[in-house]
Amino acid sequence: MTETEPVAFPQDRTCPYHPPNGYDALRAARPLARITLYDGRPAWLVTGHALARQLLADPRLSTDRSHPGFPAPTERFAAVKNRRVALLAVDDPEHHVQRRMMVPSFTLRRAAELRPRIQRIVDGLLDAMTEKGPPAELVNAFALPVPSMVICELLGVPYEDHDFFEAQSRRLLRGPAVTDVQEARDQLDRYFEELIDRKQKQSEPGDGVLDELVHGQLREGVLDRRGVISFATILLVAGHETTANMISLGTFTLLQHPRQLAELRADPGLLPDAVEELLRLLSIADGLLRRATEDIEAGSTTIRAGDGVVFSTSVVNRDADVYPAPDTLDWHRPARHHVAFGFGIHQCLGQNLARAELEIALHTLFDRLPGLRLAAPPEEIPFKPGDTIQGMLELPVTW
Repeated sequence: MTETEPVAFPQDRTCPYHPPNGYDALRAARPLARITLYDGRPAWLVTGHALARQLLADPRLSTDRSHPGFPAPTERFAAVKNRRVALLAVDDPEHHVQRRMMVPSFTLRRAAELRPRIQRIVDGLLDAMTEKGPPAELVNAFALPVPSMVICELLGVPYEDHDFFEAQSRRLLRGPAVTDVQEARDQLDRYFEELIDRKQKQSEPGDGVLDELVHGQLREGVLDRRGVISFATILLVAGHETTANMISLGTFTLLQHPRQLAELRADPGLLPDAVEELLRLLSIADGLLRRATEDIEAGSTTIRAGDGVVFSTSVVNRDADVYPAPDTLDWHRPARHHVAFGFGIHQCLGQNLARAELEIALHTLFDRLPGLRLAAPPEEIPFKPGDTIQGMLELPVTW
């Protein structure tokens, strides 16, 4: 570890697909650095690829947010961190039980089965967009509704409610005020309470994940209503927000790299590798959070019990010891070992579905609209601040 002055975390990006310039010292200090969170609390930031994978698999790092010492990167997060969050904020053995309930719905096989339906959704949205004609705002016309429609079908949530839950997701993840976050959680809780009531009254359950939870685990007493609501909230919010941001930011990034985009258009077989490289380069979920429950030796440094530990995926995924020329978009490199989906027992449950959505959405978008280009100077297109999932706020395009 190279000793440096603590760096404020998180910070805003200057370019939407590169880490903040203020993280340069963190990249130089691999594999571990000191940071200061919004409230002045110090924490460790893991910046090295090998150490990140080692520690993300270490059971001595807890995801239990209810502990007073758990690191909070923002005031918004601190305001709701004591609320239970299924999967993300529980440790084994409870986490293992929860994940086992969900795994059958998110396997590679299930994602493959969903590909024809994802393709129909993508085609339908592009039909509507092209019929209306250019220009278009791609976030709301395409990037957001693709994963929103997919996760609604998978969960058994009525898509006609999408305006409501997308708005609450935005408030939950971006505020701007603490009261927005608290009210968004309350509104989502009430929404799922009513949806559970409706599903309980159905004589025949639907085929969504939520139907299975209500007519299976809830009826059998494996989960209570709070448990079902917690599952529903995290799957719905995470299931559309992250992929929507990857589609919009991935599109922006490819349009800014015309040589690579031309290669991808000429050889669609490169798409799976291109998606992995985009996941590595963009690292939209930057800042995985843990708390040490015991002393942990990390090279020549000791992470003490009670210390907050943060993983900067944007820095870890640009470790030059693993990815030569890490700031370059290059899908000819092996990028499969990135940590964009995390690592260890908490690795993203929906990664197979996300990959399928990204491959289909990006391939179809650029195949059907060969003249797609930005409809505004790139420096004028707004993107998200550093204290939330990274992505484009708007993406004006024409063709």
